[in-house]
Amino acid sequence: MKRHFIIFGATGDLTFRYLIPALSELYDADNLPDGFSIIGVARKDWDTESFRRHIDEKLERLSPGITSSSRKAMLDMLEYRQADASIREDILEALGPVKEPAVFYLALPPGLFGPVVEALAAMNIPEGSAIVIEKPFGEDISSAQTLNHLLHMNFPEHMVFRIDSFLGEQTVHNILGLRFANRIFEPLWNGLHIEKVEIIWDETLTLEGRASYYDKVGALKDMIQNHLLQLLCIIAMEPPCTLSERDFRDRKVDVMRAVRRLTEEEVRRWTVRGRYSKGRIREHKVPAYIDEEGIDPERRTETFAGVTLWIDNWRWAGVPFILRTGKALAGDRMEIILTFKPLPHLAFGKDTVRRNIIRLELNPDRIALGVNITTPCEALDLKYTELTRKLTPQRLSAYARLLLHIMDGRQNLFIRDDEAEESWRIVEPILEVWSQDKVPLAEYPAGSEGSKITE
Repeated sequence: MKRHFIIFGATGDLTFRYLIPALSELYDADNLPDGFSIIGVARKDWDTESFRRHIDEKLERLSPGITSSSRKAMLDMLEYRQADASIREDILEALGPVKEPAVFYLALPPGLFGPVVEALAAMNIPEGSAIVIEKPFGEDISSAQTLNHLLHMNFPEHMVFRIDSFLGEQTVHNILGLRFANRIFEPLWNGLHIEKVEIIWDETLTLEGRASYYDKVGALKDMIQNHLLQLLCIIAMEPPCTLSERDFRDRKVDVMRAVRRLTEEEVRRWTVRGRYSKGRIREHKVPAYIDEEGIDPERRTETFAGVTLWIDNWRWAGVPFILRTGKALAGDRMEIILTFKPLPHLAFGKDTVRRNIIRLELNPDRIALGVNITTPCEALDLKYTELTRKLTPQRLSAYARLLLHIMDGRQNLFIRDDEAEESWRIVEPILEVWSQDKVPLAEYPAGSEGSKITE
């Protein structure tokens, strides 16, 4: 296991919101080796003590669940090196020779990935090291291909970990178990029986201090191009021979390749985009997105995106996959819903009954099966009910689980080079049509229902 964890962009939100808390979990679970060190690299003119104070203050405010002993252990592991990630010589001077396998975590904007990769190549980092690249992987298909080419020129693919935190979520693993460990579901898991699939990630959260990032990205790139497409792959993939990295990722890429690239007419018909105006979320007043600090209204960045995709293969032909995400909505709703087709005949004499559904809720994790049963009051009268099971929370958070896999060198929960490019192939025509304003940018009041924008 690797004993050194080097974070580029270490003064950003990702470090204190996710990485340090995740490493703290691994420390508490006795999953970090002796002598483990965390080296932060960033442009700020700080020293190690300044960096430790910064992290300590953030953890105290944002991660109260970390014990005092664990927090102290994390702070003791921290070191700081000043360097501009856009300047190769800065990185080389700050880190010097790295003699042991290490994790190099690029918590940076996509435009800085290239210079850091070139610096790491010049350092001749040891075999067994891991280069971790945060999403988004590139900014379009061309930049993703360029970055892949740069990585391939300098490092073997087994050293590269393209991370998507959703692949560490318990729900993803529950879907795999539900589908591939239960005979009753897999025969029905296809277009003969399923009418539609919805993947929804609605949030009450607004920008939460991420304006400088979010305004350049928007909902489609921030959530659908990576997170929600990953969930689509897990739902739609064919049964793999094993869950090894090659078998598992091969089947995911098969799905990506089968997703139809929408025409301009289909983008107009099957996509929506929106931006929140001022409103109220519970007791809090929320300003319009364009009035948030750090926002450029001329960018016309969307905070709501809805996309219907089609998978042109034998299993899913004709089944719409509806992906939706939005910020500043009335409630948090994170779920996957599989709606089954109506019955061919009903002996109860009623014209309609509710469709059967499988509902997979995220945060907290629940599984629900929607069925029609007879009521206890009236003989042979039907009632729809959902049989729900709340799942035991996973021992490790998504980031902690993925960091453990990185340090162990396991790649099955990470994105492969061709998969990263295919995801951009899917969203590229949508981005192009939206950039020309051929799909209206609707407005919705903060605190409203996300479904209203799709009606």
